[in-house]
Amino acid sequence: MSNLNRMRALQSIASYELPIPAFSGPASLDFYGEDVFHCQVIRQYLPHKVAEKLLATINEGQPLDAAIADDVAHAMKEWALSRGATHFTHWFQPLTGGTAEKHDSFLESTCPAQAIMAFSGKNLIVGEPDASSFPSGGLRCTFEARGYTAWDPTSPAFIKRHVNGATLCIPTAFCSFNGEALDKKTPLLRSLQTLDRACKRLLRHFGLPEQHTAVTLGPEQEYFLLDKKFYWQRPDLVQTGRTLFGAPPAKHQQLEDHYFGSIRPRILKFMTEVELDLWKLGIPAKTRHNEVAPAQFELAAMYEEANLAVDHNMLVMEVLRQVAERNGLICLMHEKPFAGVNGSGKHNNWSLSYGNQNLLDPGKDPMQNAIFLTVLSAIIRAVDLHSDLLRAETASAGNDHRLGANEAPPAIISMFLGEQLTEIISQIEVGGNNSSKPSRKMQIGVDALPPFPRDATDRNRTSPMAFTGNKFEFRAPGASRSCSGVNVILNTIVAESFDFISDRLDKLNAINQRDFNQGLQVILRDILRKHQRIVFNGDNYSEAWLVEAGKRDLPNKRDTLEAIAAFKSPQNRQLFEKYCVFSAAELSSRYEVCLEEYTRKINIEGTVALEIVRSMIIPAVAEEFKRQTEALLATQQCNLRAGLASLQALAEQLGEGLDTLREQCTLLEEALRGAPQEVINCMAGLRRTVDNLEHVVADDLWPLPKYREILFLY
Repeated sequence: MSNLNRMRALQSIASYELPIPAFSGPASLDFYGEDVFHCQVIRQYLPHKVAEKLLATINEGQPLDAAIADDVAHAMKEWALSRGATHFTHWFQPLTGGTAEKHDSFLESTCPAQAIMAFSGKNLIVGEPDASSFPSGGLRCTFEARGYTAWDPTSPAFIKRHVNGATLCIPTAFCSFNGEALDKKTPLLRSLQTLDRACKRLLRHFGLPEQHTAVTLGPEQEYFLLDKKFYWQRPDLVQTGRTLFGAPPAKHQQLEDHYFGSIRPRILKFMTEVELDLWKLGIPAKTRHNEVAPAQFELAAMYEEANLAVDHNMLVMEVLRQVAERNGLICLMHEKPFAGVNGSGKHNNWSLSYGNQNLLDPGKDPMQNAIFLTVLSAIIRAVDLHSDLLRAETASAGNDHRLGANEAPPAIISMFLGEQLTEIISQIEVGGNNSSKPSRKMQIGVDALPPFPRDATDRNRTSPMAFTGNKFEFRAPGASRSCSGVNVILNTIVAESFDFISDRLDKLNAINQRDFNQGLQVILRDILRKHQRIVFNGDNYSEAWLVEAGKRDLPNKRDTLEAIAAFKSPQNRQLFEKYCVFSAAELSSRYEVCLEEYTRKINIEGTVALEIVRSMIIPAVAEEFKRQTEALLATQQCNLRAGLASLQALAEQLGEGLDTLREQCTLLEEALRGAPQEVINCMAGLRRTVDNLEHVVADDLWPLPKYREILFLY
């Protein structure tokens, strides 16, 4: 019964040798963006007037002129053919959290045995993928399943390559026959438009000319890598993305020697290939490094406009998986694939620009600082009022295991501003200098802020939402999720706070700048007095913070079922309806999709755990029990005393373990017919028993690759 497959995998991995690298010549970025239908390609393949109209839509948000669709389609086809693409697809992001595509060839028959390559404006603008099996949360019935994809010209088309060819991918929104959003992109585009309107309205009060508002986003993607040979021997990883069993090794991340450590050659080869593929797609992958947990890594891209950044992050995840497979590896995006070590998040670095000015950058003159403090106050108010929505959007079966430890923030949403900025807003809140430190009275529009370098704040890795110089880093989202959801929430709630301030500024009878500044100071003071409770600069893991958060009446939604209830709140429904980001039906559908996904994932995990224990663990424990009882019997027959007590104790431990496993399997089987929490509780008990037995069953009998192997041999 020796586990030969596991042993062979160990031998194969231990003997793995990298291919000898060939000299590649001088470094060059000539290939950057070569598989993207970007502005230079547009000007090359389109008539000047058509190109300028399309670029105005892409760069300035101008309405798309439908009359240019045929010209754009023809140019896109010619470019794609020149790049080796034979098919096109409307690439969209359904409510599964992944991406979807249906490929159609450019081929069109003209007569028997003759064909041409064709692609029309109609093919470009609208597609009918049906896609009836995607989750809709009740937005459409099976007999009313028609869906449509609509071209998003603000995100450039690109080419995806595979072994035998290439496909032109056209980023699209996905909606129902009645126009309801069935995807992640449509609400994001709506929220960006909403924030743009609210920002323009607010900044008119400061006398700024109307400009384009841009939300910029820099997602940091964490992930694990393991050898494919181990992966296929772990049914839990294959079916659920995480290990349902696994005793902690003696050494894991305690020494903190993996973090930012020297990258091993096999991993560096993988990372280099990832970057090359991403750069060809115009994705500005910037940073690569070892993360805290063994076998954990991170990739960060440079900041881009939010809609494009979300699309690019979906491609980043796909490229990571594909390149990993090419290198005999598996890339895990689950939030907590291994118990006891860091999980994987997707840090959402969010900022807001108006024209060329970052509104979260303190300025060098009183007016710029007044705008900065106004925007900051609006965000503080937004997060305090709507922390339930931010928590709901980060809720998932995977993230429930991650939040609250190992550099992941807790379920309580709070904001970290740093000592200097907190001091400033405290002065505004009290209407003067309330500090022991030397400082002038803070008056909006009169005094400039003290020198405030970009990195004046320390990084608080326990905070869900930290101000880090000129952006907010929202650390709660899980690694496997789309960036879209949290940014829909952030955009909408900040827009609502901008409008709240604008409503009050509209009522000011300001005769001159001084009256305006004084009125603004009163507005911001009232906001900060009411909402500063959301600001916390300390240790979010501490028991003291749990107590303090309770005193501040901050919600603590510990699990997914509790958190997603926010989607059913009448106040939240009214908010999204007011700004036309979600209709009541669309918001309700998101709750239903989250609930269904959560319940199904828990049931899948429970079923897989049951199968592994009954078909793999119990036979291994039984074989070890047999070995020990035979040894015990032989010892007794020889009338030996030495070792007798040890063998008896071990046999009893194994026998009791077998009995416990059988009982716990029965309980889990019953729980699978009930509520998810019952399944979770039974799985936790079953895991404790299995992990304890892993330490006493002979290594050659244990059927699952162990943590000490998976996390260190890759």
